[in-house]
Amino acid sequence: MECNKQSHQKGKYLKLGFCPLLKWLGISEGLTPHIWATITKYGAIAGSFEAARTILTDWGVKISLKRIERLTYYFGKIGINLRQYKLSNLEIGSLATGNVLSLQRVVIAVDGGRTRIRINKKGRRKLKTNRLGFTGEWVEPKLLTIYTVDEHGKKIGTSALPITNDGTYLGYEEFLKILEMYLVSLGISQAKQVLLVADGAEWIWKHIPPLLKKLKCPRATYQLLDFYHAASHLQDFADAAFTTDDERQSWFKTARKTLKKGQALNLMRNMDEFISTATGERSKILVRERNYILKAYRRRL
Repeated sequence: MECNKQSHQKGKYLKLGFCPLLKWLGISEGLTPHIWATITKYGAIAGSFEAARTILTDWGVKISLKRIERLTYYFGKIGINLRQYKLSNLEIGSLATGNVLSLQRVVIAVDGGRTRIRINKKGRRKLKTNRLGFTGEWVEPKLLTIYTVDEHGKKIGTSALPITNDGTYLGYEEFLKILEMYLVSLGISQAKQVLLVADGAEWIWKHIPPLLKKLKCPRATYQLLDFYHAASHLQDFADAAFTTDDERQSWFKTARKTLKKGQALNLMRNMDEFISTATGERSKILVRERNYILKAYRRRL
């Protein structure tokens, strides 16, 4: 068995041979899996590859910008290919059902986002830079997080019960396939309890509850409006209902506590009192924000 060797010739490294043992151990690109994952982690979440390089240097990892970029994109490509392989198996009905979520309390969090991506312009490259121009288009990624909690509601994140994060820039139909793939492979039908947490987007509540039913989730399956989003709408209601900051903040804090206690009906009755005396554009805003809370409450009935 000949291991991979390198010789330096005219400033270039030449690869000579291959070491299956290192490949079997997960050591490729001259890096251990942990180092590679660390590099791609910061390559993905940092504001730039330059920022990622600064962070990695502080951690004692010396690496060039180009290599950070290449490894980050390559790592992502491996993940996309693996996901596509599982989606193909799901489509033909051969995706294996796992047991990771067996007897666990499972939280499925779904949300949309807003991000800008580069879209290259058509035409010739610029003479000075040899680059194509681009436009920065705003798009909405659809995101999911699947994790387990203990009896006190504290998030669990171990190798045995990993936290799953994923998403797509494609439409909700593709997102639903991705979500279904993860739920099947993790064994959602064997869970003890399931909680779906999301904002007020109609497509979520229209399509995901039927999907959970199709996958034979346990009877103890619940739906919950994301509290952060709900509180944001309460703040918008307060901004329209009151003229002074003290009044806004006083009402908002009380309303937030009322909602957190699960007393949504009492909250909506209070909101209706303000709506009954409002007119014009102010009335439209108050009705819109009240309806956001109302729709979420009705979904849980």
